[in-house]
Amino acid sequence: MPSYDSSRARFRLADRHIAVFAHLLDGETPPEELWDSLVELQRIGLVGEEGELAPLLRDLLGALADPMVMVQVEITGEHGPVNHGVVVGQEAVISHDGWPGEQESEYVSIEPNTLVWELSRKVNLHRGDKPEEGAPEVRIETTMAALDAAFVALEEPGADDDETRALVRRALAEADADLKDPQLAQFLDLVVSLNATWRITTAWDGEHDGERAAMIRALAVWDCGPLGYWIRDQPEEPIMPGQVGPDSPLVLVKSNSSEVWDKITNLLPDRNELLVENE
Repeated sequence: MPSYDSSRARFRLADRHIAVFAHLLDGETPPEELWDSLVELQRIGLVGEEGELAPLLRDLLGALADPMVMVQVEITGEHGPVNHGVVVGQEAVISHDGWPGEQESEYVSIEPNTLVWELSRKVNLHRGDKPEEGAPEVRIETTMAALDAAFVALEEPGADDDETRALVRRALAEADADLKDPQLAQFLDLVVSLNATWRITTAWDGEHDGERAAMIRALAVWDCGPLGYWIRDQPEEPIMPGQVGPDSPLVLVKSNSSEVWDKITNLLPDRNELLVENE
């Protein structure tokens, strides 16, 4: 069921409720498959009997109807994938957070100058130890087939941690014969310590070669708990459907929270990159 908190102008809405709003904003009657969702919105007063929209929705619907920048945050952890995001509108910035197993997300207005903080919160970015000055880059190179094999092995863990690690190590060695120690041991440690994988994708209307074009930037990271943050260098984001297969290279590069923060910041377009600024 949808709900809202008028004191903070926050809403709990599913995609089907957002679809109802889209039809009403266009002056259309929602199709039959959305009638139940329309009734739910009418029941809590966000939509009137004639389809009129509550004034409380102004910032939310204004941003959704005319976004300047769309940010999608996809996180996969113990409970499966969860989607969050931010919509930067002309007059408001709307953040939305999902919850594992729930249809509804919470939508709330945020201050534009807190956007990087908000994205960092969504991916649970925490401070860590500072890297040693001049420390060499740490990279692990394998294949997507090896990662898939490791995940399959983890689905049926052994009787204890040692047996589970042995099963995963065997799966990795069989899937990628070129993966040898110390990288094999490092990759094994990362897989069994993995808290979550996440990626942030930003999209906006920009200009390329003098023509209007969709602009996209993305960042993919592994959060490996005590082993820190690892940027997925390959497959390189953004990934198109069908682009990645078992033979595709998987390259992870050791990072830290400060570098990840900077990379999140760099995902956002500057004002002069937004087409609306040039019109």
